[in-house]
Amino acid sequence: MTNYRFCIFLWLMFFGAQTSLAHAATDELTNGKRYNVLFIAIDDLNDWVGCLGGNPQAITPNFDRFAKNHAMIMNKAYCPSTVCGPTRSALLTGKHATYTGVYGNGQNLKHALKAKELETLPEYFGNRGYHTLSRGKIFHKHGDPNSPGGVDEGQWAFHEFVKAKGSNGATLWEEKPKLAGIKSGGSPFTWAAVEGPTEKTKDYSTCEWAANQFERDFDGKPFFMAVGISKPHLPWNVPQEFFDLYSLNEMEAAPFQRNDLDDIVRENGKPIFKPTSRFLLADGNDMHRQANRAYLACVSYADHCLGVLFDSLEKSQYADNTIVMIWGDHGWHLSEKLHYGKTGLWEESARVPFLVNVPGVTPPNMKCDGVINLIDMYPTLLELCGLPPNLDNDGRSFAQLLKNPSMEWNYPTLTTYQFKNHSITDGRYRYTWYGGRADGAEELYDHDTDPLEHTNLASNLEYKEVIARLKQHVPTHHEPNSPSNPHNALKNAKNQKRPKPK
Repeated sequence: MTNYRFCIFLWLMFFGAQTSLAHAATDELTNGKRYNVLFIAIDDLNDWVGCLGGNPQAITPNFDRFAKNHAMIMNKAYCPSTVCGPTRSALLTGKHATYTGVYGNGQNLKHALKAKELETLPEYFGNRGYHTLSRGKIFHKHGDPNSPGGVDEGQWAFHEFVKAKGSNGATLWEEKPKLAGIKSGGSPFTWAAVEGPTEKTKDYSTCEWAANQFERDFDGKPFFMAVGISKPHLPWNVPQEFFDLYSLNEMEAAPFQRNDLDDIVRENGKPIFKPTSRFLLADGNDMHRQANRAYLACVSYADHCLGVLFDSLEKSQYADNTIVMIWGDHGWHLSEKLHYGKTGLWEESARVPFLVNVPGVTPPNMKCDGVINLIDMYPTLLELCGLPPNLDNDGRSFAQLLKNPSMEWNYPTLTTYQFKNHSITDGRYRYTWYGGRADGAEELYDHDTDPLEHTNLASNLEYKEVIARLKQHVPTHHEPNSPSNPHNALKNAKNQKRPKPK
C-alpha cells in the first residue's frame, strides 16, 4: 500500500509540474490572458475565398475584412481526411483514422471501439471549466434511434446544443441545371437560386444565433462555442442575390487538362483513376461555368452569414479575449484532376482554408507558410487556453508558430482517404501511397514547379530520396474499419428501393 501511495504521489507531482509548465509557457505566449474559443466549421469550402487567392473571381468581403483586420491565414493547412465524417472525427478526437478506424461517412464515431474512451475537443474544454455550446454541423451527422430526434449530431459533447433550423426555400432561378436529380457521392449534383429572404435561411439563422450569444455572460465562465456552416456543400441552392453577384457570361471556369490522370498508373501501366461522373456530366452538358458560378454563389452566401457573426463579435465584450478559428473540413475540386468533389488525395482535396485570430498574439493580414494539419487544432487550443495537454493527441501544437509565423517549421503532415491510402506533404512536395486501392501505386508532385499537380514524378529516379524521406511518415499501423452505422445501412437500403428520378 505504501508503494501504491508513493506512486500516486509521484504521478500527482509530475502532472502538477506539467500543468504548471503548460501554464507558464502559455502565460509567456499570451501575456496571461485566458481566452474564449469561437470554433467555426465550413462544409466543403476550398480556397475560393478572396483573401486566400484560390479564385480571383470570389466575392468575400467579410472573410477579407476579418483577415485584414484580425486574422492570420495559415496558407498551408491540410485536413486529416478528405471526407466529412473521418476528418471531423480526427480533428475532434485528436486521433487519425488509422487509430479510430473511422475511414468513411458511414461510420459513426461513437460506434468506433477505440474512440469510445477518447475525450473530444469540446468535451475536454467542458470538463475543465468552460461552458460549451454549439449549433450547426460540427460532428458528422448520423442517424441514431438512441439519440434525441433520432439523429446523432454530437449533441452529447456540449453543455448546450441547438439544432440548426431553416431552409433555402423553393427554386426560383429558371436556368435550372440539366443535372438535376443525378446523385454522386451521396449528394445531388444540382444548383439553383431560391426564393425567400436570406435572413430565413439555415446558415444565416445559425450565425444570427451565435451572434446573439455574445450578449450573455455564461455565469462568469469562459466559453467554447462551435458554429457549423453548411454551404458550400451540395446542393448549391442559395438566394438569388448571391447568384447575381456573378455574371455567367463573364465567368471563367477552373482550368483542367484532359490527360491529367494518364500518368497515375498501377504496376501494369493501367490508369488508377478516370474522370468522375460529376465531371463527365458537367463536361458533357457544357456546364463548367454554371457549376463554378453556383459554387462561388454559395461561398459568397457563407461569407454574408459570417459577416453577421464577425460584426457582433467585434462590438461585444469578448472581442479582445476570444480565439477565432475558421476552418474548412476538406478541400473541393471544381474540374481539377477531372474531378468534382472531395475524396481525392490531391492538393485541391487535401488543402483547407484556415484563418486564426488570437488577440494579442497573431499578426493580422499575414500569411503563414508553416505546414499544419486540422488535427493540430486540438493541442494548439489547449496550449493557448492554458489547459493541460491531452497526451492522447496525435497532433502537434502550433501555438508558437502563431506568434512567430516565419519561424522554422519542418513537419510533414498526413492526409488519409479510406483504408491504407495516404498522402504526405511538406509544403513543397506531395507524396501519395495507394496501399488500399492500387497495390501501393505512388504519386509525387513538386509544388514549386507544378502547383496544379499535372506531372507525376514518382517514377523519376531523380526523386527517389524525396520519396524515401516522405514515405517515412506513412502510417505502418492501420486499425480495421470501425462498424458501419446500422441506422445508416437501413436508410440506404430503403433509398435503393425507391424509383430512380427520371
